[in-house]
Amino acid sequence: MKNKDAMVLALAKEISLRKNESDEIVETIYFGGGTPSVLTTAEIVFLIDTVYQNFQVSESPEITLETNPDDLSDEKIIALAKSPINRLSIGIQSFFEDDLQMMNRAHNSAEAKQSLTTASKYFDNISIDLIYGIPEMTNQKWRENIEMALSFGVPHISSYALTVEPRTALNKLIATGKIAAPKDEVAQAHFEILTKILADKGFVHYELSNFGKENYFSRNNSAYWLGKKYIGIGPSAHSYNGISRSWNIANNNLYLKSVAENQLPSEKETLSETDRYNEYIMTGFRTIWGVSLTRIESEFGETVLDYLLKQSAKFIADDFLTIQDNVLKTTTKGKFLTDGIASDLFLLND
Repeated sequence: MKNKDAMVLALAKEISLRKNESDEIVETIYFGGGTPSVLTTAEIVFLIDTVYQNFQVSESPEITLETNPDDLSDEKIIALAKSPINRLSIGIQSFFEDDLQMMNRAHNSAEAKQSLTTASKYFDNISIDLIYGIPEMTNQKWRENIEMALSFGVPHISSYALTVEPRTALNKLIATGKIAAPKDEVAQAHFEILTKILADKGFVHYELSNFGKENYFSRNNSAYWLGKKYIGIGPSAHSYNGISRSWNIANNNLYLKSVAENQLPSEKETLSETDRYNEYIMTGFRTIWGVSLTRIESEFGETVLDYLLKQSAKFIADDFLTIQDNVLKTTTKGKFLTDGIASDLFLLND
């Protein structure tokens, strides 16, 4: 990475510049976005120490590193295990070579398996990513992917439907007819297989794309879904304080220049009541905690509560939503349609 030393120092400086933004206790530290595993263990420890120097940190924080199998040599895993990192999130995506090649992943199947073999010896808390809905992936092949993941004893799995981004190798393969485009019905079948297998293995489907054993839910991501405050450090990082959202500029050089001048390189927007309602609907329905009707009434008023109940009626009648203990949540039948249901319940204006 170009200017890596300068970037690490800038990240530390931004942490220091923002130390007065919150007096809350830090419960989680998350190294993600891009490829944080290009950092050496010493650089990771330096940044964690900087957080401790500038913020109050809980006695047992969750400290996660996002990484890929090709970055996880045995030596790297052992070094990380001696650091404050206590959770690894590994981008496996698939255990099959043809899938990895089609998705243009840097690692191969052997590296995926080797990284998990070693990581599971040194880390108790491991999450892996798996992709479903891949063109021409049979249900049986998807089951084998899941079973392979479970064979390593991982307590957390994040799984996402394949999406095709513009200007990617995958998009070009589809455009030239070399492979088929993803199909919603395939993705839905894979999603249903995944939820059934993991439920049988004792995983809790606590968020639309996330499955964890008890005590292994992602504390970092759960805080986001529950609307808690967070501070994001580095280029493109987002922050939220309960009232407004801010985001740092994406350009690395401009970011470095701004921080060197003791300026926070960010833009900010204050969220309207409509924004806050829509975000709560969107995130709440994705989780097992659902949308509290009591909270809707207390934060947004009786008129908004009435609107939500009216809009929800057809989904309740079709068994896509249910109300339990004054909480509105998706049913098993409605889970795959969560985002579409949520959009029908949004407020359109203030």
